[in-house]
Amino acid sequence: MRIRSLPVIALFFAPLPVLLASSAQAQESLTFEQATAAMDAAEAEGRRNQWNLTIVITDAEGTPIYLRRMDGASARTYQIAMAKTRTALAAGMSTGEYGQALAAGRADTIPDGIRFEGGYVIRIGGQLVGAMSASGARGSEDAQAVRAGLDAIGAEH
Repeated sequence: MRIRSLPVIALFFAPLPVLLASSAQAQESLTFEQATAAMDAAEAEGRRNQWNLTIVITDAEGTPIYLRRMDGASARTYQIAMAKTRTALAAGMSTGEYGQALAAGRADTIPDGIRFEGGYVIRIGGQLVGAMSASGARGSEDAQAVRAGLDAIGAEH
């Protein structure tokens, strides 16, 4: 009788590896390797255009994973870049989109929120895994550098 019940037990547990594999595919956090690739691409875009940027990448809670302050970037750019990541995470959208939504009355004020371009949430596979920002050039140029970084890791923006 025990030998006969073994195939029934095997059928019960057979879907388990499939369930575990599909849950492992969902990315829960930004990896250091992804942050490095995004940072390298954003810095390359800044250098190509001769922008002296501070670039920040954080996890989904806003804790920095990676920071680079290029030669010539002022100390103040660090504070602005950090404020951009905090704003993007709090708003759940880019800082440029937040500024537009705020002006149109579609968003609440975020304390010390940044309303100009250059801060983005990082979504991979639809899941929010962090934020990335740049500061040191015009807002549109900061945003261009960040989008280059996001593109390098296949993140949505």
